[in-house]
Amino acid sequence: MTNNTDFGFQKVAEDEKAQRVAGVFDSVAARYDLMNDLMSAGLHRLWKRFTVEQSGLRPGQKVLDVAGGTADLAIQFARRVDNTGTVVLTDINASMLNRGRNRMLDAGIIAPAVQCDAERLPFAANYFDCVSVAFGLRNMTHKDRALAEMQRVLRPGGRLLVLEFSRIWQPLAPAYDAYSFKILPALGKLIAGDSDSYRYLAESIRMHPDQETLKSMMEQAGLERVEYFNLSAGVVALHRGYKL
Repeated sequence: MTNNTDFGFQKVAEDEKAQRVAGVFDSVAARYDLMNDLMSAGLHRLWKRFTVEQSGLRPGQKVLDVAGGTADLAIQFARRVDNTGTVVLTDINASMLNRGRNRMLDAGIIAPAVQCDAERLPFAANYFDCVSVAFGLRNMTHKDRALAEMQRVLRPGGRLLVLEFSRIWQPLAPAYDAYSFKILPALGKLIAGDSDSYRYLAESIRMHPDQETLKSMMEQAGLERVEYFNLSAGVVALHRGYKL
């Protein structure tokens, strides 16, 4: 019997979700960075900078950026760990990974770029000092498996950073819903020629676990001292947990 999972507000077969998500990112890859700036009014840059600051990375350390897309975080991590450290960029989507690899090269950063599934990471256990996933977890079919894999590849004392859309402060929810379901798809159609992918984005945010639920999921994956920081009134939350 085929199990179903969420694809936005739709229910689809589990083996179909990955293909559909791939279609979304193949469609938006060329305008992904521009759309991020427009739809967040540039705030995504501040959210990612905060994430890097909370990483506690030092020169010489090893970082895995899961579902790293166009390498915004990977580039900043690379500057933190310096030439003595290692940053590995991964994404399941070739279009996004190619853009990320090219952006790293343009920034003068030589780093591995690996196409892989976050639910089956091809890396040794207990290896990385820090693992990050920014705006990628909600697209994964089995979030529990992905979190367990990220915990597996962390060394003892390492930390996992999950930056993701979350639950906004309730009084702002009506305005946020109007923006998400009216303005965002229209902006996607105008700039990227694709309203459906940005409608999926809005829907996937609503289906993603809230702050406390994701905290519990990280704890169930074996992470400890899990905490979260609400950013922009909860539009986004950064969760941080440690492998002890």
